[in-house]
Amino acid sequence: MADETLPENRLTPLQVFRFHVNFKKAILNQPVGGDVSLCSGAFAECTGLEATMEPKAIKAGGVNYGAAQRAGPVTFATVVLKRGMTSTRDLWAWFQMAAGGAYAYRLNVEIEMRNTNDEAILTWGLDRAMPVKFKAADLNAKGTEIGIEELHLVHEGLRLISVNGA
Repeated sequence: MADETLPENRLTPLQVFRFHVNFKKAILNQPVGGDVSLCSGAFAECTGLEATMEPKAIKAGGVNYGAAQRAGPVTFATVVLKRGMTSTRDLWAWFQMAAGGAYAYRLNVEIEMRNTNDEAILTWGLDRAMPVKFKAADLNAKGTEIGIEELHLVHEGLRLISVNGA
């Protein structure tokens, strides 16, 4: 029986234009419920799925040919979600709770990359996300384009969640 897994150089690259965003309630990185209906529209753009590790150089005495490199702290980029502006104000309400000093619950965010059959192929998880910036659409009486709103999220961890046991 032939091995069903293909070598990396024969796999088809994933397309990035089909994705879905889910928000889930979380307490200390543990899901405590199902999806939260935070917004009714799909997002058109998601940027900032990024983690950076700052290496630490260790200079040992008597070793003159460079320093040893060790793993340092990891930081995460701000994730920016953009979508067409609608009449729902759920994203604004979540941001306003956090900015106004009221208790604003953290949410785990799952961003699913989907194939042409609309099946989840790859899922990125953001742990304990919190909104730090909300940007409404720019208003222009001469314009004809659709208004785009943005939600900027900081989070405490980036995970790659396995899909279908993969």
